[in-house]
Amino acid sequence: MSHRRSFGFVLAAAIAFQWIGSGDLAIADDAVADSTSGGEVVEEQFVYKTITDESSGKSIELFVDWTRPADWTAEDSRPAAVFFHGGGWTGGKPGQFAPHSKEFAQRGMVCFRVKYRLLDRKSKSPPDTCVEDASDALRYIRAHASKFGIDPKRIASGGGSAGGHLAAYLGTMDDEVVDGVSRKPAAMLLFNPVYDNGPGGWGTARVGDAFSKYSPMHNITKDDPPSIVFLGTKDNLIPVATGERFRDKCKESGVRSELHLYEGQPHGFFNAKKTDGGGKIYRDTMEKTVAFLESLGWVD
Repeated sequence: MSHRRSFGFVLAAAIAFQWIGSGDLAIADDAVADSTSGGEVVEEQFVYKTITDESSGKSIELFVDWTRPADWTAEDSRPAAVFFHGGGWTGGKPGQFAPHSKEFAQRGMVCFRVKYRLLDRKSKSPPDTCVEDASDALRYIRAHASKFGIDPKRIASGGGSAGGHLAAYLGTMDDEVVDGVSRKPAAMLLFNPVYDNGPGGWGTARVGDAFSKYSPMHNITKDDPPSIVFLGTKDNLIPVATGERFRDKCKESGVRSELHLYEGQPHGFFNAKKTDGGGKIYRDTMEKTVAFLESLGWVD
């Protein structure tokens, strides 16, 4: 695989790989353990999609970094979380949710961090490739649930900012089943998500009058999964009123949605390495997320 791993651990020498299906999913026979963060986890990477770059004609592999418990087996049926990084649809990297993935893996979950195509900063293109890749990634993971040792009915989508939009998009939009596989998650873990793309919301310069095709806020229905949302009261992209409106519209539709506000905190406050109280706030958001997952019966 040509992608460079950026994990903070030392790979065991001479790892043998077992190829599954079409050959784009690799599972190491020997565990790669990270014992520096309070428990052992295994981290690897696989390709979920290959696309052709329109400008260069070159093939580009889109990959997923995945983290699993050290005692994982393919015969398991574990809950899973699929994370999408933030960056305004134009930047960012999957590693944003690596700390979250390690902690959840230590609690028995399997976590995935998706690389998706980014938009040109200078263009005004809507996020069609972003939502397409997010949809394909979740379907790929669900279709290979038996290889990943996960329960296809217990897959959460998660993300921050524009990644939170993608996670909420998958949960609120009408499902698009491909080859019998759904893209709809069973729960949403949303960190300051830009999930109102309507007039006055974020991203309107790209989606324009077609906002209803992209905006989770405008597509809430009774079949949507439960969600937990974290938002700072000083977020310059998402007003508190937006968070409250999403929560209230969910409740009106009979859908559970928790909103947790953090006084005085800006956009991106939840990240593990934020200097302004980041450690304490990161811990609090993680503990609340774990409690949410416990209430669903996903973790103990």
